[in-house]
Amino acid sequence: MTTATWNGSLIAESDDIVTVEGNAYFPLSSVTPGALVESAATSSCPWKGEASYFSVQADGQTNADAAWTYRSPKAAAAEIADRVAFWKGVVVS
Repeated sequence: MTTATWNGSLIAESDDIVTVEGNAYFPLSSVTPGALVESAATSSCPWKGEASYFSVQADGQTNADAAWTYRSPKAAAAEIADRVAFWKGVVVS
């Protein structure tokens, strides 16, 4: 089982992980309810498409833009649709 934790709180947990460019993408359905809050931040990848960000909330604190998803990835990255990855101190193990 792969987990994502921050501030000692479980953010996501799944056996169904897709790894792309060293990042573990969890199914959005595996995220703890209330752990993610949509952000206005976006970024673009030439082969994956447009990424949307979430802030991670745990233990009364917020980690801004610490998770991202590709809602409509390009065909080359179709396997990460409806998945989320983490960074900025979120521990994936």
